[in-house]
Amino acid sequence: MNSFDWKNLIDPLFYIHFDVNGIKMGIYIVLFIVFAETGLFAGFFLPGDSLLFLAGIYNRELIENIFFIKSDFVNVFLLSTFVALAGILGNVIGYWFGAKSGYYLYNKEDSFWFKKKYLIQSKDFFERHGGRAIIFARFLPIFRTFAPIVAGIVTMEKRKFMFFNVVSSFLWSFTLIFSGHYLYGFLLEHYQIDLKKHIEVIVIVLVLLTLSPVLLKLTKKSTSTEE
Repeated sequence: MNSFDWKNLIDPLFYIHFDVNGIKMGIYIVLFIVFAETGLFAGFFLPGDSLLFLAGIYNRELIENIFFIKSDFVNVFLLSTFVALAGILGNVIGYWFGAKSGYYLYNKEDSFWFKKKYLIQSKDFFERHGGRAIIFARFLPIFRTFAPIVAGIVTMEKRKFMFFNVVSSFLWSFTLIFSGHYLYGFLLEHYQIDLKKHIEVIVIVLVLLTLSPVLLKLTKKSTSTEE
């Protein structure tokens, strides 16, 4: 088994290259992480977006954990599909948990920590923007962990949730994995830039890009509060 360091938990390559006694486990670890982000509510700290982008770069290594396929396109397509299915399943579990806990929350007395009016406001928000909220959340760390739970709590219509769940999961996985694979090939062929030698830069850039909408919103909120 790979030697472990706590820093490995935020290192996408640790999961991609993970092996047990020489047996490659990368594809299974990647799929589990995608599922865990929403299905187990404990994966919000994991490197979801950068993991998928790098999975696109190392797609052949990951797919060959299962079988060998000569075609690059088929490799990337299958990996993206497997990841999308893991994301869909995770969201379904998250929705189910939210739906089961919703009755308790609707009947819970108001307290310092909980106000029922906020739950009702959230329900109204999802009725107006539910689809877009699910799609946007897929591309935002932390938010994608809790979006399906909130959708379940506010009893978002199941068919509507599943439609946007499928769309967002496929859009997320195909965008990041295909981008990683073909950008790597393009830069290597035309500019002799090997992205595998700049993994830390890639991770930092992707983290900044995915967190920037959240940071901008918090900045605006802070500014408006001060005014």
